[in-house]
Amino acid sequence: MKSAFLPDRGVIKVAGEDARNFLNGLVTTDVDKLKPGLGRFGALLTPQGKIIVDFLITEAPAGHGGGFLIDCPKALADGLATKLKFYKLRAKVTVENLDLGVLAAWDGQPAAQPDLAFTDPRNGELGTRILIPEDLKQKLTDLIGAELVDVTDYEAHRIALGVPRGGLDFMYSDAFPHETNMDRLAGVDFDKGCYVGQEVVSRMQHRGTARTRSVKVLLDDLSPELGVSVMAGDKSVGTMGSSAKGKGIALVRIDRVADALDAGQPLTAGGLTVTLAEPDVVRIPLKQPTA
Repeated sequence: MKSAFLPDRGVIKVAGEDARNFLNGLVTTDVDKLKPGLGRFGALLTPQGKIIVDFLITEAPAGHGGGFLIDCPKALADGLATKLKFYKLRAKVTVENLDLGVLAAWDGQPAAQPDLAFTDPRNGELGTRILIPEDLKQKLTDLIGAELVDVTDYEAHRIALGVPRGGLDFMYSDAFPHETNMDRLAGVDFDKGCYVGQEVVSRMQHRGTARTRSVKVLLDDLSPELGVSVMAGDKSVGTMGSSAKGKGIALVRIDRVADALDAGQPLTAGGLTVTLAEPDVVRIPLKQPTA
């Protein structure tokens, strides 16, 4: 089993008697389904339905004071805390940015289960996330029976699984949840009550209007630069995101990529060949038939 401390992640705590209902009225995931030891994937959106920040969230056990812990990009943590405080109005809620980070552990089962740990809800193969101060990373790694490795190993693992990362594979405040596969990674609960941006997200779901998607790609010996255009002939069909060890993630117009594949046109990025890892993903009907 491997573990890596993720220096780009921060943790915000939302507590108080109104915390559950407060969060549930704001974010894409159903906070009512949370309990200690369980994590969910979600996002806070603009009223127009675009992602301000995506995150993983768990409920803290009573021994840690209860409340909800939000594992989010560290660079956006202060902004998220400010945004939540703006929304709270008269709700009995406290919001604070904690001095905690995230230890990710994968390729096996932990020998022990720390208190603030949960399975990554986006994809079980991403493993376990443990919320701890950075100075405890070696101690916790030893406790769960893992080998502490560099964060680049975790990034390569994430990329191989095709799980997008904000700021690399899509830009915050510019992408809709469907475009980053949040609907496929259990990041949007379509049965819960209202939240900010819900109307737009629900319309995309029911009308099947998501034409842009994050897709897994296979690369040759070299990796294209981050942000370079993915081309089909002389036409841009998307943007290259993160890559490692011959695999990558690209944000593409799936209808245009499907047309290129049908025409036998190869895809390139920065002059390098790009191949879809799962070609059928661009041919899946955007709106699934109902029984």
